[in-house]
Amino acid sequence: MVQTIENEWIPVSGGRKLAAKIWLPDGHKASPAILEYLPYRKRDGTAPRDETTHKVFASDGYACVRVDIAGTGDSEGLFDDEYSEQELSDGEAVLSWIEAQDWCDGNIGMIGISWGGFNGLQLAYRQPPSLKAVVSVASTADRFNDDAHYMGGCLLTDNFSWSAQMFAYLTKPADPLLRKDSDIDWQEEFIKRLENVPFLAAIWQSHPTRDDYWKHASVCEDWSKIKAPVLTITGWSDAYINTPSYLAKNLQVPVKAMVGPWEHRYGHISKIEPADFHSQVLGWFDRWLKNEQNNAEHLPDYRVFMQEHDNPTEKYRPRKGRWVAEQNWPSPHISEQKYYLQPNHTLASNPETGEALISSPLNVGEAAGYFCPGMRFDHELPSDQASDDAGSTCFDIALSDSLEILGRPKLHVQFSVDKPVAQLVARLCDVSPQGISQRITFRSLNLNHHLGHEKPELLVPGKIYQAQIELNECAYHLREGHQLRLALSSSYWPVIWPSPELATITLHLEQCHLTIPTRNVSDEIDPCAPKAPIDYPVLQEEILRKSSGTSSYKTLEDGTLVRDTFDDFGKAKNPYHGMIMGGQVHTHHSIHPQKPETAHFHIKWNYTFERDDWQISIDTESSMDCDKDNFYLQQKLHATLNGDILLTKQWRETIKRGLL
Repeated sequence: MVQTIENEWIPVSGGRKLAAKIWLPDGHKASPAILEYLPYRKRDGTAPRDETTHKVFASDGYACVRVDIAGTGDSEGLFDDEYSEQELSDGEAVLSWIEAQDWCDGNIGMIGISWGGFNGLQLAYRQPPSLKAVVSVASTADRFNDDAHYMGGCLLTDNFSWSAQMFAYLTKPADPLLRKDSDIDWQEEFIKRLENVPFLAAIWQSHPTRDDYWKHASVCEDWSKIKAPVLTITGWSDAYINTPSYLAKNLQVPVKAMVGPWEHRYGHISKIEPADFHSQVLGWFDRWLKNEQNNAEHLPDYRVFMQEHDNPTEKYRPRKGRWVAEQNWPSPHISEQKYYLQPNHTLASNPETGEALISSPLNVGEAAGYFCPGMRFDHELPSDQASDDAGSTCFDIALSDSLEILGRPKLHVQFSVDKPVAQLVARLCDVSPQGISQRITFRSLNLNHHLGHEKPELLVPGKIYQAQIELNECAYHLREGHQLRLALSSSYWPVIWPSPELATITLHLEQCHLTIPTRNVSDEIDPCAPKAPIDYPVLQEEILRKSSGTSSYKTLEDGTLVRDTFDDFGKAKNPYHGMIMGGQVHTHHSIHPQKPETAHFHIKWNYTFERDDWQISIDTESSMDCDKDNFYLQQKLHATLNGDILLTKQWRETIKRGLL
């Protein structure tokens, strides 16, 4: 029988207290502990997911602790920024507090997806003695190159949409019920939280290069500092697909990597193909926290779901493929196969002299899906790429035999441009005999960053440059009779914010080639693939409004392309404390295919919280526009308590584009 403590206070510096929910295993002996440390609200935000994980882990003999970061959920203080020094030093204090409890035996592991996956690695980097193992899901080791802000020096629109989502999250109140016996005035604290919400998009866009801001908490700065064994997991439908291979290659402690077909969710609750996530986690923690000799350290270094062509759709459904494993990573089974870009738009084994032009309309990217699937209700995945291919410059090769890719393809280009700022996007696609194009992987590069991400430079029109794009990690089996396609574009809206002017890129083909990491295995080892999910507890909420989601696309009379989405995350009553929470979000993207200055992004969130005697409604609105020289950011807040206005506030920022 698991004992649950709905709220416990953990003291940290400055007299602040962080709020924790704790699950203790049956019995009274000291046990190893598992910490999950997030800004997403234990009381309501992650409560349904926590029910499916921490209860299971506690049943297996672990004390589980779920903590709200300062200024979020029920924790005191103010939130300042993601992965800040405050967050990480507080995290160390939390680990020390857990270690000192009589229910903890001094051995602690950290688990988390996305934010929690990040700070698990980041806290391991600081080497607190009690942190003995980490399970990091959908995370990054390099905050500039592999997060939701920039890709290859290009500005991701997710930088803004993620800021808007965090704006909505950070304006939620602490639960008044937990302040009844406190000397803190709940309403005053709530207003202070609202007034001090940081404008995150403006902070992040003010750092368009890989400077010290991004190097902070990027664990790739010194791999040797992580001493705790790491299990790293993600899914091919997620945005965070490079980290498992990266960690497996570079960490100097026991590390195992796993990539399934999943979106941005724990594997057991994936809408694509649920899998037994719990056994993977418990096997890792049993080895390093309980010292069970279960051979977890002898698992293959890299286990992946090898994808295949599957008539792509934006909707969630199971994917075709098989699990494979590499005992060692980097693997001796991987060799490089080089293809040169040809003047006749094919790929071949020998170079030829010639040129190719890339000048894409701004609607290339309509079939891209969402940057990070798993955040919406559905309709998030890349669909048939044929329409995006039509607006791109493509190079194809017909396959007379099957081809298996495992790793990060690399594109080397020699190029010139007609504008001082330009971007290049490379997609690798599998084209079926029926002409259906499935995206294998992609990556963008701000060509002004051709020498690196720390000191970009203006491009001189007509001057010839060299650059390399290392596409995102992939595992993909192309069948005989299919075509491998390299599709190149000068834009990728709405995934990437467009350059200030339409640019034409000229490729000088003799020095342009694509390198494919090709996998050749005669006898595959047992991949130790995850099985179907075990039975797990589900939060028995009272559903007051069901979840739903819609997407719509239209073209206005002047040619402007519009995409609107609406997600209703439903409304439910928590069975443990009676809080009723509802949430909805509407997003609007628009752009004219020939006018980059018309790029526009608008997001509206609404959250409601209520009990018998009070009701809170919070509306947040965020918008982003641009011209050739500047970005224009706005966010608005309107909060009411029992129908009366509690606070209305507006933020505006103008940020120079620089070389974006």
